[in-house]
Amino acid sequence: MNDVSLQHTIPPVPLTTETHPWRRYVAIGDSFTEGIGDPDENSPGGHRGWADRVAEELGQSVDDFAYANLAIRGRLLQQIMDEQVAPALELKPDLITICAGGNDSLRRGADPDALAERFDAMVRILGTSGATIVVFTGPDIGNTPVLGSVRGRVAIYNENLRAVAQRHDAIVADMWALRDLQQPEMWAEDRLHFSAVGHHTIAAMVLDSLGVEHTLKPFEAKPAVAKSWRTARTEDLVWARTHLVPWVVRRIRHQSSGDGITAKRPAASPVFGGAMPPGHAISDS
Repeated sequence: MNDVSLQHTIPPVPLTTETHPWRRYVAIGDSFTEGIGDPDENSPGGHRGWADRVAEELGQSVDDFAYANLAIRGRLLQQIMDEQVAPALELKPDLITICAGGNDSLRRGADPDALAERFDAMVRILGTSGATIVVFTGPDIGNTPVLGSVRGRVAIYNENLRAVAQRHDAIVADMWALRDLQQPEMWAEDRLHFSAVGHHTIAAMVLDSLGVEHTLKPFEAKPAVAKSWRTARTEDLVWARTHLVPWVVRRIRHQSSGDGITAKRPAASPVFGGAMPPGHAISDS
């Protein structure tokens, strides 16, 4: 199976030419930005994710680059506004990424127009920092077995987000247009979060949206192996027992996967801890 290597290697010649204007990057959001689905014991919080990868690339060419990640899994849009916006502004960033509303959209009766109004208010507040702001559209989830039922709701929310971005001169990281995300390898075993390959692919898209050159190589999918009906149903049963049932139980009990979890990088600090920046590769395993 193809995967994004978690091994870090020192490039033979470190980059010294500054290739972008940002020095202080803060990421806010939910499990997507925290990096769930991309486990890495060497990363703060035990997950790496697209935001860490973006910060690693940005930090390669700027000596005093600093990065904070305030995202926490399970957070709803209003919780992100209440808990993360003020701390983000206190860090005085010049680059902010924000993805919020995905967990709200999964809830019955969610109103994408009302969500967009709150998102607009959040971007307006973040804009007072003068930072470059990047907002995310949701991915096209029509082919995913868990999320496909809310595809229309996500599409409406996306169009609202594009209008919000235009209104506030924000950059759109367009996951809906990133067709590679429809490949099975892009999704983690829980079928809700992105895999290491997915996070890697999204990080490259974000850097492209920022106009920053990077070292993240594209993923090349291998031909899919056909599964028997019995194998597919067995995998579905294992998934339901391992991931779906616990999710439903938390909903019934009004619990969140983020209960008791704190931000993995609450302070802006060097990405590499003073060490040389790592390289990134895609390998077959």
